[in-house]
Amino acid sequence: MGFAGFGDGLVDFYDGLIADNSKAYWTDNKPVYDEHVREPMRALLAELEPEFGAGKIFRPYRDVRFSADKTPYKTHCGGYVSGYYVQADADGIMVAGGYYSMAGDQVRRYRVAVDEERRGEELRTRLAVLEESGMTIAGDKLATRPRGVAPDHPRLELLRHKGIYAWRRWPGEDLMLSPKLAGAVAEQWHALTPLMEWLTDHVGPTEDPRR
Repeated sequence: MGFAGFGDGLVDFYDGLIADNSKAYWTDNKPVYDEHVREPMRALLAELEPEFGAGKIFRPYRDVRFSADKTPYKTHCGGYVSGYYVQADADGIMVAGGYYSMAGDQVRRYRVAVDEERRGEELRTRLAVLEESGMTIAGDKLATRPRGVAPDHPRLELLRHKGIYAWRRWPGEDLMLSPKLAGAVAEQWHALTPLMEWLTDHVGPTEDPRR
């Protein structure tokens, strides 16, 4: 079956999980998650696959090893296709694209490219187009400038990034519960493609086997 929208039980499910993030709640309500959240996300990614490739659904369990917050479950469902991202939660839908977190070798290649005028200005132009369309540019940054970078470098803010991506959110349930969501996500992912192409061409995947 094609994507028909997320289920109308999604918001209540995640509102309840926010209030009671426990194994007991999860176990009692897992059929709602499967029917109203996970299966629609699977169908959404399947509908987008011909254009963007096979996607995956992130596990619903949080990695709490290094977090002070020990709640076991994520309060959203995320789908991922080679740097493109879509998320459903109680507040609506978020779409994004980019490199959320770069490994050390990726950061080095990224900074070399941004430091070069032609490639760096090309990235800045592509990000400006995304901002003008209503997206937000984000990503972890160094608190100060990278070592060896002049304080008046014309792309200093970009050089501080350790991850870089663009995102936007559609609040509420109207689009989330509609089959039109698939087309809306595809449109935004197409808009993100110039950023993804720049990152693929000039940064690429990490060569660190630990990642």
